[in-house]
Amino acid sequence: MAMTITEKIIAAHAGRDSVAPGELVNAKVDIALGNDITAPVAIREFEKLDVKTVWDKHRVVLVPDHFVPNKDIQSAEQAKMLREFSRRHELVNYFELGRMGIEHCLLPEQGLVLPGDLIIGADSHTCTYGALGAFSTGVGSTDLAAAMALGEIWLKVPAAIKFVYSGELSPWVGGKDLILYTIGKIGVDGARYRSMEFTGPVIEGLEIDGRMTMANMAVEAGAKNGIIIPDDITKNYVTGRARREYDFLDSDPDANYEQIYDFDVTNLSPQVALPHLPENVKPVEEAGDISIDQAVIGSCTNGRISDLRQAASVLKGKKIDPRVRAIIFPGTQEIYRQAVKEGLVEIFIDAGAAVSTPTCGPCLGGHAGILGAGERAISTTNRNFVGRMGHPESEVYLSNPAVAAASAVAGRIIHPGEVA
Repeated sequence: MAMTITEKIIAAHAGRDSVAPGELVNAKVDIALGNDITAPVAIREFEKLDVKTVWDKHRVVLVPDHFVPNKDIQSAEQAKMLREFSRRHELVNYFELGRMGIEHCLLPEQGLVLPGDLIIGADSHTCTYGALGAFSTGVGSTDLAAAMALGEIWLKVPAAIKFVYSGELSPWVGGKDLILYTIGKIGVDGARYRSMEFTGPVIEGLEIDGRMTMANMAVEAGAKNGIIIPDDITKNYVTGRARREYDFLDSDPDANYEQIYDFDVTNLSPQVALPHLPENVKPVEEAGDISIDQAVIGSCTNGRISDLRQAASVLKGKKIDPRVRAIIFPGTQEIYRQAVKEGLVEIFIDAGAAVSTPTCGPCLGGHAGILGAGERAISTTNRNFVGRMGHPESEVYLSNPAVAAASAVAGRIIHPGEVA
């Protein structure tokens, strides 16, 4: 039976020769992930179960990253729950402040998520790991509790949609623009409970960071998962990082897709998602004359080293508009270290930006960059819902790092080519 890569991964983890869309299966998981928002609920549910400890202390991963460094007493108590649970059950992969990073940047960097894996996490952007050729998806905290105890997950096999990208990318255009463009075309529910498989010559030439950005935002189209067939670029990334064996799988040539989209992106401009949905996408030139109060560069979507390099290439030798607060969030400590070594942090500081320790912070309106009423932010994050980054009367515009950096300099949303 011909299968997609997603179906092959699920079948292998369910102990089946094959699976088909719509089937319900119990599947073994390779990694079960929680953070400081979702894991406390999972921990409370786990402690109600008749088990002595977690199913595998190497494969239950806890990363406090959303409200860390702790912003108040409540967030401190939630992080404390993760810390104490991890010590009690001797979890190998608990990442404390100073060693932790934004979870979806950290786990690939640490070699914890690998091609062919089946990964669940109590965070919607767990789908990021599909960039490595894994099936990864977000679940609820009670599902996480069950996986922590049993190492299994119950799920429905998703139907697949294939997205084929051809052409040549213009300067300043990358993975963020491809996924924003795609969501603009199909809508925020256009891939509801589907597997989004990204392929084609453009994807084959995309670096791993750009692939992670695309897979990260699959959930913004309603997808169950986003995935890219692993290749030499994937191999180069995981070699030296992988902590265990992994499998390179692909889709059969005659695999069944519910729909296939072909996009020639040769003339694609940098994209901007206007409030208040990621589908409200326009080329940056058509966004309008929009002044901004804040620019955020980072997050699990665009907090990797190539993102910081792109922002720095725009900001070098320039000053951020004094009316704009610019905040840079490296995705992990290692990314932060690399940015220091390359002189990127100095560029950011010279330009007038603030550089933060790794944290999800402003992305979810948590801390370290909350917007007030009437304020506008351009952000490299993944969501721009009403109130997402603070006051319900604030506005969030989504873009790639170059657009965000250029806009910080200009004080309004602008094409990076106008200031670079």
